Amino acid sequence: MQELVLNQPVSTARSELVREAAQADARREFEERLAECGQLAFRVARAVLRNTADAEDVAQPAHLPPPATVEDVAASKQFQGHLERALEELPEKLRLVLLLSAMEGHTIDEIASMVGVPLGTVKSRIFIARKKLAEKLRCYANTIRTR
Repeated sequence: MQELVLNQPVSTARSELVREAAQADARREFEERLAECGQLAFRVARAVLRNTADAEDVAQPAHLPPPATVEDVAASKQFQGHLERALEELPEKLRLVLLLSAMEGHTIDEIASMVGVPLGTVKSRIFIARKKLAEKLRCYANTIRTR
């Protein structure tokens, strides 16, 4: 009678390679997602903290490749500057609920719990903040869109 012997080191080595490949894939996916949202994280952190150095520390923004054309880069940077200034001009209570909702994706219930105000107050603050922000950015958006 012949005895069947399993070779453990080969299966262990194979499973180790599979695990390392999975880790490499997960790391690559994480880096891609970080690159996609790095600038957004920085803008949100800067708007909340109102300090560029602190925002860089908090967000640790990834370096993204520049958009296709020089005109796009210029328009994007110009509009980003206008957006940051418009956000800074909003009263803090409006800016906070807008950033929590639009930038971080929290629900109105979550924001009400975090800020400690009623649901209706959060809804009205978000509405007012969007309206004021749209008013401040309307002329800049039209200028950039016509290029």
